[in-house]
Amino acid sequence: MGKSRTKRFKRPQFSPTGDCQAEAAGAANGTEGEEDDGPAAELLEKLQHPSAEVRECACAGLARLVQQRPALPGLARRDAVRRLGPLLLDPSLAVRETAAGALRNLSACGGFDVCDDMVTKDIMTPLVALLKECSAGLDSNEMSPQEKKDQNRNSIENIANEAMNVLWNICECSSRAVSIFNKEGCLEIVLKYLSRFPTNVDLAISVAYCLQTVTEDNPELLKSFSAPALSVLESAMLSPVSSMEYILLKTLVAGTIWNLKDIIPSKSQAEIINAILKILSDVLDLDAGETVIRMHEAEKQRLEAAAETEDVLESTSCGSLMEDDEMEEIPHKRKVRRKTFISDLLPPTDKELRETIALLTAQQTALEIIVNMCCSEDPSDDEWEELSSSDESDAFMENSFSECGGQLLSPLCLSHEVHTAFTNYLIPKKIFEKTTFPNSTAVDICSRSPTWKSLVRKMNTIQCRALVCLQSLVSLLDVDHLGGPAALQTLAQHLSQLLFSQPDFAKHVDFLEAISSALRALLQTMASKNISQCMTPDQLMTLCTTGIHSSNTGVRVNVVSILGITGSVLAKEDGTLDTLKTIGCFLLEVATKDPSLVVAGEALDALFDVFADGKEAERASVQIKLLSALKEFQPVFKMKIRKEGRGKYSPDQLCVLDNVKMNLRRFVAYQETVEKRLTT
Repeated sequence: MGKSRTKRFKRPQFSPTGDCQAEAAGAANGTEGEEDDGPAAELLEKLQHPSAEVRECACAGLARLVQQRPALPGLARRDAVRRLGPLLLDPSLAVRETAAGALRNLSACGGFDVCDDMVTKDIMTPLVALLKECSAGLDSNEMSPQEKKDQNRNSIENIANEAMNVLWNICECSSRAVSIFNKEGCLEIVLKYLSRFPTNVDLAISVAYCLQTVTEDNPELLKSFSAPALSVLESAMLSPVSSMEYILLKTLVAGTIWNLKDIIPSKSQAEIINAILKILSDVLDLDAGETVIRMHEAEKQRLEAAAETEDVLESTSCGSLMEDDEMEEIPHKRKVRRKTFISDLLPPTDKELRETIALLTAQQTALEIIVNMCCSEDPSDDEWEELSSSDESDAFMENSFSECGGQLLSPLCLSHEVHTAFTNYLIPKKIFEKTTFPNSTAVDICSRSPTWKSLVRKMNTIQCRALVCLQSLVSLLDVDHLGGPAALQTLAQHLSQLLFSQPDFAKHVDFLEAISSALRALLQTMASKNISQCMTPDQLMTLCTTGIHSSNTGVRVNVVSILGITGSVLAKEDGTLDTLKTIGCFLLEVATKDPSLVVAGEALDALFDVFADGKEAERASVQIKLLSALKEFQPVFKMKIRKEGRGKYSPDQLCVLDNVKMNLRRFVAYQETVEKRLTT
């Protein structure tokens, strides 16, 4: 039903402790009721305890509890948000940090409904107040660097980091939260936090995530960006530090600057695009698989060295007095217990794992930014200044952001010049490389390590994002910018090999949707340019037969469209009668039996394309009795649209379905003339 539209990517919510999708066993066993209210009630009661240490431990306990989905209804019934909110301004810094951590986990694990409910329960008031207090505290904090290090756990910056994550999660899910962000002048506060990136990259990354969220489709906020504000972004994006965490920071800031394209002075637009693409290109240059292998080995060596050092220390301390051990025992246990709780609120503390996660996240983010760039509005090409991929991009903002008072142009677009910049930075080639399966050695290493196991999913996600990115580029770039017809044929072979080298590809829904979307766009481009296609009929039918049984509507739409594209090409060739009959029967069955009207409409559209022209197509349509089948289905389709349409489908989908219904009437009339001509 028309060209496929690439989905824009939103920022994924961050789960500070990994996977927030708690096991459903508790719910299945019926333990989500009163049993879950037990610990919740006890912990919430302790939030009012006069001891700061008890309040801190209660917040830390709640931070762990909210990760269990069955516990969320009980916490909602007991008004956990209203009870935790005031603790953001608790006299104890430790309580503030753990309360913010609990709210961070709740907002990350609870999803859109929980975040919206948090806004309804006025969490933004104490949260904004906390952010303002932290900002003022940073100005007045005169502790030495060593003192800051010693008090790191309860430092103002750590509290600000937790609070920024709460703000990011809530703004990601609630437009009301974004409005409050605008009205309360939060931009100035968070930019102050971002400016601390040279000494606290974790805080800067949290701010960058939040900024990328709140600057998307927010024209009111864009008015607040002054030249000094933009200079803060400039400094962070051009940071010379090359660690993986700084790579992630620069990638996120590049995404934010892309969101600010409407306010960038015309003189600076070319340099900005080059600077953004250079960062994205550099990120995609890195080999994630090799990095995983190298960093895991570094972690192994570090832990072995630490173990040897610990053995030496233990052997030299055997003569210590027993009473010394006894004196240290109680505070030691208490400290470890508290540390264990607080670690539940924070990202992984192992340096190698943190760095590797940062790189994988940066690559995923870079691919998502490219997809979003491809989805932008397209003003006229003459609004663009000439782009180049010269070294000037390294210093593109030397004078650019001081020009904010000057005349601005319309939003940036993927014009011919931008297409060229994509090619100059080898963006298509680097995306192509990311579509391959993750390094098998890296996957094996991660699979055998409990702490690294989650990285397998991250590597698979990068592959899926690259495939979606490829779909966008194939749909938008000229064939020449993609390497010419031969390159497209090589790409088609590559995608086919990826698909059929994985026997159980039907089980991997995200992968199947991504690769079928890429194939659909590629085959459409090749068909429109009369480039011969490389999928065999057997491969085609294997993909379609498997994909049509997917629970994912997008997969079913893609395979039906692929069949229509291929069939329309075959209809113009000789000796394709049997294949066209197989395609026609398949599409008819989908059109008449698929529960989704969107898929059924796509199947009808594909039938129109396949049997619109060609002698072989005409013969095939008569032999499979296409006309009688469509005549019988026509009133059924109209009735389904009337009964199901308004309740289940969007206005855009209904508009497309109405067009399909009208085209079906015309196609039936056309088939009547075909059948009459061939049977007389």
